[in-house]
Amino acid sequence: MPTPAGSARTPAPPLAREHLDRDAVSRTLEGRADAFLADPRARVLAVHDGRVLVTEPAGADGAPRLELRHPSTLPEPLVRCYLGRTLDAGADAAGAALPAGAPIEAWAYESEAIPAVAAESRWVGLRRVATALDDRDAGLAIEAVALANWHATHRFCPGCGSPTEVVSSGWARRCLVEDRLRFPRTDPAVIVLVTDDDGRVLLGSNAMWEQDRFSVLAGFVEPGESLEAAVVREIGEEAGLAVDRVEYLGSQPWPFPASLMCAFRARVAHGAETTVVPDGEEILELRWFDRDGLNDALGRVALPGETSIARWMLEGWYGGPLSSSMPWSTS
Repeated sequence: MPTPAGSARTPAPPLAREHLDRDAVSRTLEGRADAFLADPRARVLAVHDGRVLVTEPAGADGAPRLELRHPSTLPEPLVRCYLGRTLDAGADAAGAALPAGAPIEAWAYESEAIPAVAAESRWVGLRRVATALDDRDAGLAIEAVALANWHATHRFCPGCGSPTEVVSSGWARRCLVEDRLRFPRTDPAVIVLVTDDDGRVLLGSNAMWEQDRFSVLAGFVEPGESLEAAVVREIGEEAGLAVDRVEYLGSQPWPFPASLMCAFRARVAHGAETTVVPDGEEILELRWFDRDGLNDALGRVALPGETSIARWMLEGWYGGPLSSSMPWSTS
């Protein structure tokens, strides 16, 4: 296929989509939870093990929709989280009217309490469905899964080990002994599109991946470190390469379980060698690709899945969509 000239990008990363009033001021209102149960406009998104309930309409052109149910149709969950209110009038997956301002909650279930699933519905992970959802549903699903992941790992106080209880409509947990509040956390990570002065891009293969799977380099931000410093450090550690001209590109949540991916572009430093040396622990192989070279490699290498910000970054560098027949990774 023809090789684009580069420097084109879709407006936003694939998971950086949201069309919802998070209505944070209502989270601590007395009586909010009970009022939600009695509200005919209220809808619930069921969550289990990082997956959400999705309805797929009949027909090849039917786009998947979150299965938003009225709370009266669902069993009691392990955790309730108030997500916010709809901004526009619309419909739920069953076609029922959903007015602007309708409150939405996420209800997290354990395996033995999963609500019955209709024939046209299924549990789906975000990696598989997020890009097919509209902005409202994508934002709801990402918010719901991120909160459910946090609750699953914070049932006990990290300070004294005592049980914690859910407060603030699912946006905090309180230690029953210390009376101390804990809030959902997000772990920032940098992900970096490294280029040289010839416009080539550097891709690496992680030690935990299958052979011939490549992506841009990434790593978590360390305590006391700026995002820009993390970019320089990570590329130095993983590739033995000095970079500068660090440019912020965008960000997106990555709730697997709780990351925020902060995308950057960096250039090989002036006068620095472009010879790369993988660290041998996290990164086993590194390759430079120009656009023709990546085009020629389609079908022989696996690249990031369409939910990943890495694919958005690569297609921005490439100058357009990469082949739909390419064996994209699903993670």
